[in-house]
Amino acid sequence: MFFDFLYYRKVLAYTWAQKQWPGRRKTLFKLLVLVPLLTAVHTLCFLLDYVFFPALWRQQVKTPVFIVGHARSGTTLMHRLMTADGERFSYFYYWETFFPALTQRAVIRGIGWLDRTLFSRRLQKRLEAWDEKKFGPTRHIHSQGLWIPEEDQFVMKAAFVTQQWALDLPLMDEIDIFHIDNLSEKRKQRWMHHYKECVKRQLLFNGGNKIHLSKNPMMSGWVNAIIETFPDAKIVVMVRDPIQCIPSTLRLVEISWKGKKWRKEHYAGAQAALTQISFDSFKLPAQVLAQYPSTPHYFVDYRDLT
Repeated sequence: MFFDFLYYRKVLAYTWAQKQWPGRRKTLFKLLVLVPLLTAVHTLCFLLDYVFFPALWRQQVKTPVFIVGHARSGTTLMHRLMTADGERFSYFYYWETFFPALTQRAVIRGIGWLDRTLFSRRLQKRLEAWDEKKFGPTRHIHSQGLWIPEEDQFVMKAAFVTQQWALDLPLMDEIDIFHIDNLSEKRKQRWMHHYKECVKRQLLFNGGNKIHLSKNPMMSGWVNAIIETFPDAKIVVMVRDPIQCIPSTLRLVEISWKGKKWRKEHYAGAQAALTQISFDSFKLPAQVLAQYPSTPHYFVDYRDLT
């Protein structure tokens, strides 16, 4: 299983240097204890997948569909509309992004069977109560929950390729998950190979014969890499007035940084980087697709969708 040690070292070094930051000790515990432990578990389970699920050797990814576009441009709405066709499409539920390996899913299913059979669904009821407490108050902003379809880029968290660290720490100018084409060719291929391995597992988990459906605003910068990795991919690009998208997104991320006790001088560089990413979210998909006229694609105006 791939793990991006370069980003890991950057995040660890930055956190170690923040002697006065209130969240330093908690974040160091995550980086020095939880991340290595979880990475070891993920790696072992990834290897065991090819032993316990031999069909994974033959699993293919055919004509996947990728929904991209700036955050708050309607990507979630389009994704939820299309995931309603569950007989055709395969996609990630939020809880599944935490457990990318099939071996992990098999263990979880076993626990679920025991819970239903012996404990009258007590564990399930507790999880449902936690889910409502955690996500219920903010579902009017973004409908999120353990059993709701979600961005499958989150599955890359096991490889330390996730925007979450750049939201916890003002490192968006250092931890650039968006501009994948700026990476070395070898590193980009390793990112995409790991992502494809996760998609293969999800397809097999959902029966093996469906079409993968992805929704990721962050992947607006990945369109070129997606087409290189999945030559028969289909692309849906959501388009909305930048005035309605960009300030809202910048404000939400700033609230996140402020909530973690970062001051303006700490996150000014990261905010400037996010602003550039916002502009590129509108420009890059169109520029790349113009270079691949044979790739099936469709631009959807948010006003038409609603």
